Amino acid sequence: MNKKIIYALAFAAALAAPFFGYPVFLMKLLCFALFACAFNLLIGFTGLLSFGHAAFFGSAGYMTGYLLSTVGLPVELGILAGVAASAVLGLVIGALAIRRQGIYFSMITLALAQMVYFAALRSPFTHGEDGLQGVPRGKLFGVIDLSNDLTLYYVVLAIAVGGFALINRTVHSPFGQVLKAIKENEPRAVSLGYDADRYKLLAFVLSAALTGLAGATKTVVLGFETLTDVHWTMSGLVVLMTLVGGMGTMAGPIIGAFIIVALENKLGEVGNFLAEHTGISWFTTLGESVGMVTGLIFVVCVLLFRRGIVGEIGALFERMGRKAPAQSTRSAAPADRETA
Repeated sequence: MNKKIIYALAFAAALAAPFFGYPVFLMKLLCFALFACAFNLLIGFTGLLSFGHAAFFGSAGYMTGYLLSTVGLPVELGILAGVAASAVLGLVIGALAIRRQGIYFSMITLALAQMVYFAALRSPFTHGEDGLQGVPRGKLFGVIDLSNDLTLYYVVLAIAVGGFALINRTVHSPFGQVLKAIKENEPRAVSLGYDADRYKLLAFVLSAALTGLAGATKTVVLGFETLTDVHWTMSGLVVLMTLVGGMGTMAGPIIGAFIIVALENKLGEVGNFLAEHTGISWFTTLGESVGMVTGLIFVVCVLLFRRGIVGEIGALFERMGRKAPAQSTRSAAPADRETA
Protein backbone atom coordinates (compact mmCIF):
# COMPACT_ATOMS: atom_id res chain seq x y z
CA MET A 1 0.00 0.00 0.00
CA ASN A 2 1.22 3.49 -0.83
CA LYS A 3 2.82 5.29 2.11
CA LYS A 4 0.73 8.39 1.49
CA ILE A 5 -2.45 6.33 1.83
CA ILE A 6 -1.18 4.81 5.08
CA TYR A 7 -0.34 8.25 6.47
CA ALA A 8 -3.75 9.57 5.45
CA LEU A 9 -5.54 6.66 7.14
CA ALA A 10 -3.43 7.07 10.28
CA PHE A 11 -4.18 10.79 10.41
CA ALA A 12 -7.91 10.15 9.90
CA ALA A 13 -7.84 7.62 12.75
CA ALA A 14 -6.04 10.14 14.97
CA LEU A 15 -8.68 12.77 14.22
CA ALA A 16 -11.48 10.39 15.18
CA ALA A 17 -9.72 8.82 18.18
CA PRO A 18 -10.94 11.20 20.95
CA PHE A 19 -14.55 10.26 20.15
CA PHE A 20 -13.78 6.62 20.96
CA GLY A 21 -11.13 6.89 23.67
CA TYR A 22 -10.15 8.97 26.71
CA PRO A 23 -8.55 12.18 25.30
CA VAL A 24 -6.01 12.63 28.14
CA PHE A 25 -4.72 9.08 27.66
CA LEU A 26 -4.51 9.62 23.90
CA MET A 27 -2.58 12.86 24.42
CA LYS A 28 -0.15 11.02 26.67
CA LEU A 29 0.33 8.45 23.90
CA LEU A 30 1.11 11.20 21.40
CA CYS A 31 3.65 12.83 23.73
CA PHE A 32 5.52 9.59 24.31
CA ALA A 33 5.36 8.72 20.61
CA LEU A 34 7.07 12.04 19.82
CA PHE A 35 9.60 11.33 22.59
CA ALA A 36 10.41 7.92 21.09
CA CYS A 37 10.71 9.34 17.55
CA ALA A 38 13.09 12.06 18.78
CA PHE A 39 15.22 9.41 20.47
CA ASN A 40 15.11 7.25 17.34
CA LEU A 41 16.53 10.14 15.32
CA LEU A 42 19.66 9.81 17.43
CA ILE A 43 20.03 6.05 17.81
CA GLY A 44 18.27 4.78 14.70
CA PHE A 45 19.70 7.18 12.13
CA THR A 46 22.90 8.48 13.75
CA GLY A 47 23.97 5.42 15.74
CA LEU A 48 24.31 7.21 19.09
CA LEU A 49 22.86 5.40 22.09
CA SER A 50 21.98 7.95 24.76
CA PHE A 51 21.02 6.82 28.27
CA GLY A 52 20.28 10.38 29.32
CA HIS A 53 17.29 11.53 27.29
CA ALA A 54 15.16 11.71 30.43
CA ALA A 55 17.15 14.85 31.32
CA PHE A 56 15.74 16.68 28.29
CA PHE A 57 12.25 15.27 28.71
CA GLY A 58 12.01 16.24 32.37
CA SER A 59 13.90 19.54 32.26
CA ALA A 60 11.56 20.89 29.58
CA GLY A 61 8.61 19.76 31.67
CA TYR A 62 9.93 21.52 34.77
CA MET A 63 10.73 24.71 32.85
CA THR A 64 7.30 24.84 31.23
CA GLY A 65 5.48 23.93 34.44
CA TYR A 66 7.31 26.59 36.47
CA LEU A 67 6.78 29.35 33.91
CA LEU A 68 3.09 28.58 33.52
CA SER A 69 2.24 28.07 37.20
CA THR A 70 4.52 30.65 38.87
CA VAL A 71 5.51 33.26 36.29
CA GLY A 72 2.20 33.14 34.44
CA LEU A 73 3.54 33.01 30.88
CA PRO A 74 1.17 32.09 28.03
CA VAL A 75 1.14 28.38 27.25
CA GLU A 76 2.81 28.73 23.83
CA LEU A 77 5.72 30.71 25.33
CA GLY A 78 6.01 28.22 28.19
CA ILE A 79 6.33 25.30 25.78
CA LEU A 80 8.86 27.18 23.63
CA ALA A 81 10.89 27.99 26.75
CA GLY A 82 10.89 24.31 27.70
CA VAL A 83 12.10 23.38 24.21
CA ALA A 84 14.83 26.03 24.39
CA ALA A 85 15.97 24.78 27.82
CA SER A 86 16.24 21.19 26.59
CA ALA A 87 18.07 22.32 23.44
CA VAL A 88 20.66 24.26 25.49
CA LEU A 89 21.05 21.33 27.86
CA GLY A 90 21.44 19.04 24.85
CA LEU A 91 24.16 21.31 23.47
CA VAL A 92 26.10 21.14 26.74
CA ILE A 93 25.70 17.40 27.27
CA GLY A 94 26.25 16.61 23.59
CA ALA A 95 29.43 18.70 23.39
CA LEU A 96 30.87 16.71 26.29
CA ALA A 97 29.58 13.28 25.26
CA ILE A 98 30.52 13.18 21.56
CA ARG A 99 34.19 13.29 22.53
CA ARG A 100 33.79 9.56 23.17
CA GLN A 101 32.19 6.73 21.23
CA GLY A 102 30.30 3.53 21.95
CA ILE A 103 29.54 2.60 25.54
CA TYR A 104 31.65 5.50 26.82
CA PHE A 105 29.33 7.96 25.06
CA SER A 106 26.31 6.22 26.61
CA MET A 107 27.79 6.27 30.12
CA ILE A 108 28.65 9.97 29.87
CA THR A 109 25.07 10.82 28.90
CA LEU A 110 23.79 8.70 31.79
CA ALA A 111 26.13 10.35 34.30
CA LEU A 112 25.26 13.89 33.18
CA ALA A 113 21.54 13.05 33.18
CA GLN A 114 21.83 11.84 36.76
CA MET A 115 23.34 15.20 37.66
CA VAL A 116 20.22 16.82 36.19
CA TYR A 117 18.08 14.46 38.27
CA PHE A 118 19.81 15.43 41.52
CA ALA A 119 19.58 19.11 40.56
CA ALA A 120 15.82 18.67 40.10
CA LEU A 121 15.63 16.86 43.42
CA ARG A 122 17.39 19.66 45.32
CA SER A 123 16.23 22.79 43.50
CA PRO A 124 13.55 24.75 45.38
CA PHE A 125 11.52 25.69 42.29
CA THR A 126 10.94 22.00 41.41
CA HIS A 127 9.49 21.27 44.90
CA GLY A 128 11.66 18.17 45.17
CA GLU A 129 9.79 14.90 45.58
CA ASP A 130 6.42 16.68 45.55
CA GLY A 131 6.98 17.99 42.05
CA LEU A 132 5.11 20.81 40.35
CA GLN A 133 1.36 20.54 40.82
CA GLY A 134 -1.57 22.41 39.35
CA VAL A 135 0.08 23.56 36.14
CA PRO A 136 -2.56 25.61 34.27
CA ARG A 137 -3.38 24.93 30.65
CA GLY A 138 -4.34 28.52 29.91
CA LYS A 139 -5.36 29.77 26.48
CA LEU A 140 -3.42 29.24 23.28
CA PHE A 141 -2.55 32.65 21.77
CA GLY A 142 -4.95 34.10 24.33
CA VAL A 143 -7.93 32.81 22.33
CA ILE A 144 -8.22 28.99 22.33
CA ASP A 145 -9.27 27.68 25.75
CA LEU A 146 -7.22 24.56 26.47
CA SER A 147 -9.16 23.54 29.58
CA ASN A 148 -11.38 21.46 27.28
CA ASP A 149 -9.78 18.04 26.74
CA LEU A 150 -11.04 17.72 23.17
CA THR A 151 -9.64 21.10 22.17
CA LEU A 152 -6.30 20.37 23.80
CA TYR A 153 -6.18 16.97 22.07
CA TYR A 154 -6.21 18.54 18.62
CA VAL A 155 -3.55 21.06 19.67
CA VAL A 156 -1.36 18.20 20.93
CA LEU A 157 -2.06 16.25 17.74
CA ALA A 158 -0.91 19.24 15.68
CA ILE A 159 2.27 19.50 17.77
CA ALA A 160 2.97 15.77 17.42
CA VAL A 161 2.32 15.74 13.67
CA GLY A 162 4.59 18.76 13.27
CA GLY A 163 7.33 16.99 15.21
CA PHE A 164 6.93 13.80 13.17
CA ALA A 165 7.04 15.80 9.93
CA LEU A 166 10.24 17.57 11.01
CA ILE A 167 11.89 14.26 11.87
CA ASN A 168 10.78 12.72 8.56
CA ARG A 169 12.10 15.72 6.62
CA THR A 170 15.39 15.63 8.52
CA VAL A 171 15.94 11.93 7.86
CA HIS A 172 15.29 12.30 4.12
CA SER A 173 17.32 15.49 3.71
CA PRO A 174 21.02 15.67 2.71
CA PHE A 175 21.75 16.26 6.40
CA GLY A 176 19.98 13.01 7.25
CA GLN A 177 21.92 11.12 4.59
CA VAL A 178 25.16 12.29 6.18
CA LEU A 179 23.90 11.08 9.56
CA LYS A 180 23.20 7.64 8.05
CA ALA A 181 26.67 7.60 6.52
CA ILE A 182 28.21 8.39 9.91
CA LYS A 183 26.21 5.58 11.47
CA GLU A 184 27.27 3.04 8.84
CA ASN A 185 30.94 4.00 8.57
CA GLU A 186 32.15 7.10 10.39
CA PRO A 187 35.81 6.91 9.22
CA ARG A 188 34.66 6.83 5.59
CA ALA A 189 32.35 9.80 6.17
CA VAL A 190 35.26 11.71 7.69
CA SER A 191 37.48 10.77 4.74
CA LEU A 192 34.87 12.31 2.41
CA GLY A 193 35.31 15.63 4.19
CA TYR A 194 32.38 15.63 6.62
CA ASP A 195 32.92 16.91 10.15
CA ALA A 196 31.38 13.93 11.94
CA ASP A 197 31.46 15.50 15.41
CA ARG A 198 29.65 18.58 14.16
CA TYR A 199 26.90 16.54 12.51
CA LYS A 200 26.52 14.33 15.58
CA LEU A 201 26.25 17.36 17.84
CA LEU A 202 23.58 18.92 15.61
CA ALA A 203 21.63 15.66 15.63
CA PHE A 204 21.97 15.45 19.41
CA VAL A 205 20.67 18.98 19.93
CA LEU A 206 17.77 18.45 17.51
CA SER A 207 16.84 15.21 19.27
CA ALA A 208 17.04 16.95 22.66
CA ALA A 209 14.85 19.84 21.46
CA LEU A 210 12.16 17.50 20.10
CA THR A 211 12.33 15.48 23.31
CA GLY A 212 11.81 18.72 25.21
CA LEU A 213 8.79 19.49 23.04
CA ALA A 214 7.29 16.16 24.05
CA GLY A 215 8.08 16.71 27.75
CA ALA A 216 6.74 20.26 27.82
CA THR A 217 3.53 19.22 26.06
CA LYS A 218 3.03 16.33 28.49
CA THR A 219 3.28 18.71 31.44
CA VAL A 220 0.55 20.91 29.96
CA VAL A 221 -1.64 17.86 29.31
CA LEU A 222 -1.33 16.27 32.75
CA GLY A 223 -0.97 19.47 34.78
CA PHE A 224 2.00 18.32 36.83
CA GLU A 225 5.69 17.44 36.60
CA THR A 226 7.54 15.00 38.87
CA LEU A 227 10.97 13.46 39.30
CA THR A 228 9.84 10.40 37.36
CA ASP A 229 10.44 12.23 34.09
CA VAL A 230 14.10 12.97 34.86
CA HIS A 231 14.92 9.58 36.41
CA TRP A 232 17.16 7.16 34.52
CA THR A 233 14.28 4.69 34.22
CA MET A 234 12.58 7.10 31.80
CA SER A 235 15.65 6.92 29.58
CA GLY A 236 15.44 3.14 29.71
CA LEU A 237 11.74 3.27 28.89
CA VAL A 238 12.27 5.23 25.68
CA VAL A 239 15.01 2.78 24.65
CA LEU A 240 12.49 -0.03 25.16
CA MET A 241 9.83 1.78 23.11
CA THR A 242 12.23 2.24 20.21
CA LEU A 243 13.50 -1.34 20.24
CA VAL A 244 10.03 -2.87 20.52
CA GLY A 245 8.65 -0.80 17.66
CA GLY A 246 11.66 -0.94 15.39
CA MET A 247 14.84 1.08 15.59
CA GLY A 248 15.72 2.98 12.45
CA THR A 249 12.14 3.00 11.12
CA MET A 250 9.78 5.95 10.98
CA ALA A 251 6.67 4.25 12.38
CA GLY A 252 8.40 1.83 14.75
CA PRO A 253 8.91 4.18 17.73
CA ILE A 254 5.28 5.31 17.48
CA ILE A 255 4.04 1.72 17.63
CA GLY A 256 6.46 0.90 20.45
CA ALA A 257 5.38 3.94 22.48
CA PHE A 258 1.71 3.05 22.07
CA ILE A 259 2.34 -0.52 23.25
CA ILE A 260 4.44 0.36 26.30
CA VAL A 261 2.27 3.27 27.47
CA ALA A 262 -0.91 1.23 26.93
CA LEU A 263 0.60 -1.59 28.99
CA GLU A 264 1.49 0.77 31.82
CA ASN A 265 -2.01 2.22 31.94
CA LYS A 266 -4.24 -0.71 30.99
CA LEU A 267 -2.41 -3.77 32.31
CA GLY A 268 -4.32 -3.63 35.59
CA GLU A 269 -7.65 -3.64 33.75
CA VAL A 270 -6.51 -6.58 31.61
CA GLY A 271 -5.48 -8.46 34.74
CA ASN A 272 -8.86 -7.87 36.40
CA PHE A 273 -10.64 -9.05 33.24
CA LEU A 274 -8.56 -12.24 33.12
CA ALA A 275 -9.08 -12.88 36.83
CA GLU A 276 -12.83 -12.45 36.46
CA HIS A 277 -13.15 -14.83 33.51
CA THR A 278 -10.58 -17.46 34.52
CA GLY A 279 -11.06 -17.50 38.28
CA ILE A 280 -7.28 -17.14 38.79
CA SER A 281 -6.85 -14.38 41.38
CA TRP A 282 -3.14 -13.96 40.56
CA PHE A 283 -4.05 -12.00 37.43
CA THR A 284 -5.23 -9.10 39.63
CA THR A 285 -1.58 -8.44 40.54
CA LEU A 286 -0.60 -7.77 36.91
CA GLY A 287 -1.17 -4.05 37.40
CA GLU A 288 1.60 -4.07 40.01
CA SER A 289 3.95 -6.02 37.73
CA VAL A 290 4.28 -3.62 34.81
CA GLY A 291 8.07 -3.64 35.07
CA MET A 292 8.17 -7.41 34.91
CA VAL A 293 5.87 -7.54 31.88
CA THR A 294 7.75 -4.83 29.96
CA GLY A 295 11.03 -6.54 30.83
CA LEU A 296 9.67 -9.80 29.44
CA ILE A 297 8.62 -8.01 26.25
CA PHE A 298 12.12 -6.56 25.95
CA VAL A 299 13.71 -10.00 26.30
CA VAL A 300 11.34 -11.51 23.71
CA CYS A 301 12.06 -8.70 21.24
CA VAL A 302 15.82 -9.01 21.67
CA LEU A 303 15.70 -12.79 21.19
CA LEU A 304 13.02 -13.17 18.51
CA PHE A 305 12.35 -9.76 16.93
CA ARG A 306 15.74 -8.13 16.56
CA ARG A 307 14.39 -5.53 14.12
CA GLY A 308 11.34 -4.69 16.24
CA ILE A 309 7.71 -5.06 15.19
CA VAL A 310 7.79 -2.69 12.20
CA GLY A 311 11.24 -3.86 11.16
CA GLU A 312 10.21 -7.52 11.14
CA ILE A 313 7.04 -6.75 9.18
CA GLY A 314 9.09 -4.79 6.65
CA ALA A 315 11.60 -7.65 6.35
CA LEU A 316 8.72 -10.12 5.83
CA PHE A 317 7.28 -8.07 2.96
CA GLU A 318 10.75 -7.75 1.48
CA ARG A 319 11.23 -11.52 1.51
CA MET A 320 7.81 -12.01 -0.06
CA GLY A 321 8.69 -9.46 -2.73
CA ARG A 322 11.88 -11.34 -3.60
CA LYS A 323 10.07 -14.68 -3.80
CA ALA A 324 7.37 -13.43 -6.18
CA PRO A 325 9.76 -12.55 -9.10
CA ALA A 326 11.66 -15.82 -8.54
CA GLN A 327 8.46 -17.87 -8.79
CA SER A 328 7.32 -16.00 -11.90
CA THR A 329 10.72 -16.66 -13.51
CA ARG A 330 10.48 -20.39 -12.77
CA SER A 331 6.93 -20.58 -14.13
CA ALA A 332 7.95 -18.74 -17.28
CA ALA A 333 10.85 -21.09 -18.03
CA PRO A 334 8.73 -24.22 -18.91
CA ALA A 335 6.47 -22.06 -21.10
CA ASP A 336 9.51 -20.84 -23.04
CA ARG A 337 10.70 -24.40 -23.58
CA GLU A 338 7.27 -25.47 -24.84
CA THR A 339 7.24 -22.56 -27.27
CA ALA A 340 10.67 -23.53 -28.53
